[in-house]
Amino acid sequence: MTVVAIHIGPVESGELESVESVRAVAGQGLEGDRNFFPSGAAAGEALTLVELEAVEDVGLPPGATRRQLTVRGVRLNDMVGKRFSVGDVECYGVELCEPCLHLQEMTRPGLITDLAHRGGLRADILSGGTISVGDVVSPAAV
Repeated sequence: MTVVAIHIGPVESGELESVESVRAVAGQGLEGDRNFFPSGAAAGEALTLVELEAVEDVGLPPGATRRQLTVRGVRLNDMVGKRFSVGDVECYGVELCEPCLHLQEMTRPGLITDLAHRGGLRADILSGGTISVGDVVSPAAV
């Protein structure tokens, strides 16, 4: 259950850059990303994650889904409504991040159907810190 890739970028329509680590700011998002909101992110806008297994299954490379974190060995659908951590950063799973027409137009026809209910997770960042490739993703202790 680890982070295998991090992709951020300053503009929605531009290319995303693969980075080894990024600073996560509670309530705002990932620094340097198009979805960083200094005045505060709406629920589920601070962080997006996708399962590597789903990405590979639909024939895309990590980053092509435009999700910020690509993770392996984690059932993200099970994280909706739950706290979890990415390394030392505490997060909360808000809702599924379903594929959209924009993503399909940037990749290939049929992607919306192929990634339905497997497009990832939208999450809030509850406590800041640095997220790095190789960090463990784990459910919060209850």
